[in-house]
Amino acid sequence: MCADIVNQEEEIISVGQLNMRAKRLLEQQFSKVSVLGEISNLARPSSGHIYFTLKDEDGAIRCAMFRNQLLRLNFEPSNGDQFILKGQVSLYAARGDYQLIVSSMQPVGSGDLMHQFEELKKKLDAEGLFAQDIKKNIPEPPLHIGIITSESTAALQDVLTTIKRRAPISQVTIIPATVQGDAAPKTIISALRNILDFNDKNLDNSIDTVIMCRGGGSIEDLWAFNNESLAREIFDFPLPVISGVGHEIDFTIADFVSDLRAPTPTAAAELVTQFHFQLNDQLEACKIQLAQSIKMIVKDKEQDIAMLSTNLKNPLALLREKFQALDGFEIRLSQSVKNRVSITKQQLLGFQNHLQQSNPLKLIDRQRVDILNQFQGMGVQIRNKLKNYFLVLERVETNLNAVSPLAVLDRGYAIILNKSGKAVRSSKDVDLGETISARLAEGIIAANVTEKK
Repeated sequence: MCADIVNQEEEIISVGQLNMRAKRLLEQQFSKVSVLGEISNLARPSSGHIYFTLKDEDGAIRCAMFRNQLLRLNFEPSNGDQFILKGQVSLYAARGDYQLIVSSMQPVGSGDLMHQFEELKKKLDAEGLFAQDIKKNIPEPPLHIGIITSESTAALQDVLTTIKRRAPISQVTIIPATVQGDAAPKTIISALRNILDFNDKNLDNSIDTVIMCRGGGSIEDLWAFNNESLAREIFDFPLPVISGVGHEIDFTIADFVSDLRAPTPTAAAELVTQFHFQLNDQLEACKIQLAQSIKMIVKDKEQDIAMLSTNLKNPLALLREKFQALDGFEIRLSQSVKNRVSITKQQLLGFQNHLQQSNPLKLIDRQRVDILNQFQGMGVQIRNKLKNYFLVLERVETNLNAVSPLAVLDRGYAIILNKSGKAVRSSKDVDLGETISARLAEGIIAANVTEKK
């Protein structure tokens, strides 16, 4: 290609053709290069690409990094930063600009840091500091949350806002620490030990869960959390530790050795408040289950009454059985409701006692009012049911009285009894001169038999 361009002295080509040939030559000869320099004149158009100049003491070259490659970075490049750029040398034919198309960039010194990170990770993993079977469980619910971070970070405000929104009754204590720089590991270790000192002096209000967090940044910014001494301190720490360091794509040694890793500080706050956040749903489920249980009891008793009604034989005996069955149903239903309410009250008292440790007075008051309203509504429904059953029995009693033999006597008929007290159905059942009695609707009269036909 180079010989073709040099030897074509007599060929006349356009500027565009010349640039395209030069572009192909550069891209073939410099397809994979790594260049060290300082970024300047950084521009960020709305397309999502970035354009800048890479320079050193001896020269400068224009660079372009397109959006797809830029999204892979876990840091934001800025003017004055030193980087090692990898990419392809090319030429922008429209202007004849010589440029570097960047495929990746790495802050100067980060390659050595990544090597140190991987070596320490392998070492601690081989010693068993990352083993999942020794991770401590997060309390459900955590009663007192300790947060280790810098008081000036935006991450702290995000964590506090999330905890207040999802679990406003949670107690939170901030243990200040430096989270960036050479002195940061020592201050974080000191913060962990301060928590243990605090717990020794506050046995009734000890911290039971620790969040260690900070916002995202470059590998240098997060390097404090790749400290071996800090990793061993976290491993030996008797309380569960949640690591919420950096962004989702950032990983530190602290993430691996902690009992739980959250992708962001906000996610760490969401994990530690998960039990409180779901408690309302659990109480609502209890209410629904209680209502369904009462409905099933009432339905079963209605079926019992329906089955009894199909066995109607002697009207008076059946009426007595119905009264007894109704009384028994009322007693059992009342006892069943009392038992269910007692069990539910015990469960709710358990929740209440559990929540009172964190002073959830407002939440418990609202739940107590809801339960009392449901209990009162349930009593009204039971009384209405019993009232309906008594009305049904009264109608049955009225119908039975209508077909009762006593009702026949009210219409002027009488029951004739012989001297033995047996009902007379034929003239053969009495003798002439025998004294008989006649039972009327009201009273009894006596008579003598003077004639038989």
